[in-house]
Amino acid sequence: MLRPKDVLAGVSVFPARTPTLPPATHTNSYALGTRDVLLVEPATPYEDEQRAWIDWARAMTDRNVIGILVTHHHDDHVGGLDVLARELDLPVWAHDATVERLAPALRARIARRLGEGDAIVLDGPSPSRWSVLHTPGHAPGHLCLHDAEAGALVVGDMVASIGTILVAPGDGDMIAYLASLERLAALDAKTALPAHGEAIDEPVKLFRKYVSHRLMREGKVLDAVAAAGTEGADIATLTARAYDDTPVHLWPFAQLSLRAHLEKLEREGRVAQAAQRFRVV
Repeated sequence: MLRPKDVLAGVSVFPARTPTLPPATHTNSYALGTRDVLLVEPATPYEDEQRAWIDWARAMTDRNVIGILVTHHHDDHVGGLDVLARELDLPVWAHDATVERLAPALRARIARRLGEGDAIVLDGPSPSRWSVLHTPGHAPGHLCLHDAEAGALVVGDMVASIGTILVAPGDGDMIAYLASLERLAALDAKTALPAHGEAIDEPVKLFRKYVSHRLMREGKVLDAVAAAGTEGADIATLTARAYDDTPVHLWPFAQLSLRAHLEKLEREGRVAQAAQRFRVV
């Protein structure tokens, strides 16, 4: 079990074991604030980790824990929502699009629906003001938090310092994801606090790297479609061509990203699909 630690002034992290995608094994929960405290990510479904999480929260005896925020609805972010909120008797905050995707029992836990432009003010010896940013792309209701004065960003699953971020059809939207990354880069933050891995000291550089990587992959996808000519190519063929630099055992995940890229290219009118085959327009 990993131990909680302070990562910034007024911010501590609890890395909890979760059923997340490898190579990550944990999801970071954060405690924001020096007197009023907001907990972010009720992530873990495992009982031993939940007990440790509750002990972590209850140890803040000199502070006022005001609620739990969910960045988005994926299982490795809400696995402990019901138990942690109930045991600590805390309200849960989330975006409307996240609430819609939760199980009915979990929806009942949501006390505040957050949206773009909302502010969370945490009083204390070093007060902080976190602006709520709606950053869809990885998930429709994904939220980030920005403390402009401290130059800090809580980024959920927008980027990670271990592994990468999956943008999959259904929840994912590659156009929105790239736009959200560009928006985060424009904030010129000093530190990003991801859900997976260590704090990121040069987040702007990483946001730009993510955008460049996705556009590089999009170029390979488009080249793979073009190589198929007028007959087009199916998903298996395109995966082998566009992800020829990716280990074969990761191709099931690659296919999800491939589909997200193809959806983007279709919406932009650059690729067309017929009978499960894709061709350049």
